Amino acid sequence: MFDSKLFLEAYITLFVIMDPPGTLPIFLALTNGRSKAQRTRAAWQAALVAFCVICVFALFGQQILDYLGVTLPALQGSGGLLLLLIALELLTGRSEEPSHSNEAVNVALVPLGTPLLAGPGAIVAVMVFAKRTDHHWSGVLAVGAAIVAIHITLWLTMRFSVQVIRVIKDSGVTLVTRIAGLLLSAIAVQMVADAVRAFIKAG
Repeated sequence: MFDSKLFLEAYITLFVIMDPPGTLPIFLALTNGRSKAQRTRAAWQAALVAFCVICVFALFGQQILDYLGVTLPALQGSGGLLLLLIALELLTGRSEEPSHSNEAVNVALVPLGTPLLAGPGAIVAVMVFAKRTDHHWSGVLAVGAAIVAIHITLWLTMRFSVQVIRVIKDSGVTLVTRIAGLLLSAIAVQMVADAVRAFIKAG
């Protein structure tokens, strides 16, 4: 069986956190002056890097935290606070503009793949969803499918970034970014609240 509810919840959460529409202007700025082939290559490389990072933490995130002596609620709380700062930047339009990179630098790896796409917020979110599966195949398949789906969405968004910008214009990107900031702030507050409840239960 396939847990469609968990799939939708995981996909929507990752969509809001990773913000495919919000990556459009950044992707265009970082790949400015490059050919269509170079931009296409950067799109799939960035999506692949983010996918690998997310998968590693989905599979081995808890072991990594145990080795470092960090609990999931602590990471979840810090991730929530960080997401709140990012959400405020999205809402106020004060997010930093990326600097132009020369062609000798592979921007698909850094900063596109990580930390722009596979950042702390996405890592914490996917670890939380992975824990919720309880190793049941229906949940594992749902979360796995959501991870694959969001990265396909990211790739398609960056792959056809020029065409998308022509359709929704800069004002459309700004509107979607503001809405994403509002939803992201709600997710951030929920993550902090969940972390506080986990600390209280542990105490």
